[in-house]
Amino acid sequence: MEDLHPGAALPRDLFNADAVLVARRLVGTWLQVGPTGGIVVETEAYRQDDQASHSFRGETARNRAMFGPPAHAYVYRSYGLHWCFNIVCLRGSAVLVRALMPVLGVDIMRDRRGLEDIRRLCSGPGKLCAALGIDPGLDRQPIDRPPILVAEGLADVETVAGPRIGITRDVDRAWRFGLAESRFLSRAFR
Repeated sequence: MEDLHPGAALPRDLFNADAVLVARRLVGTWLQVGPTGGIVVETEAYRQDDQASHSFRGETARNRAMFGPPAHAYVYRSYGLHWCFNIVCLRGSAVLVRALMPVLGVDIMRDRRGLEDIRRLCSGPGKLCAALGIDPGLDRQPIDRPPILVAEGLADVETVAGPRIGITRDVDRAWRFGLAESRFLSRAFR
């Protein structure tokens, strides 16, 4: 894993697209926040016409980032417990980054999470945010310059798709994408 490094930052116009397309495209890319980062292995797409999306009922103070420019972070607290990191796409849509294969700053991530098992450090959206130190201070920040960098990662990836996790509306949409055979997913694909 030490041989993995980020490539060029992904161009902002890549995110000015349908969240479903972007979610699949992000699998295998590099995500870095400050001194920590790794390979994105799982994502979920949310669009404004999607009842499970925060933007479905329109703009609010909480979801304002989703209505801002593409290629910016949308950070929110889930169930009052943990932060979730999303990347804004077309107006009212975003991609939730669900899991990461830790590569850079693994010892920092272990300290932040208080656990050794590398497979569990970033195997869910809340775990990922805790490990990478993501908090609401990063909401609406661009993702192509410090402290956040989303860049080219793995050259060739095989993705799998399935239903999203932890939602009660529009549950049958296969808008969850993962890196095939990854040991770092939040939950295996069927």
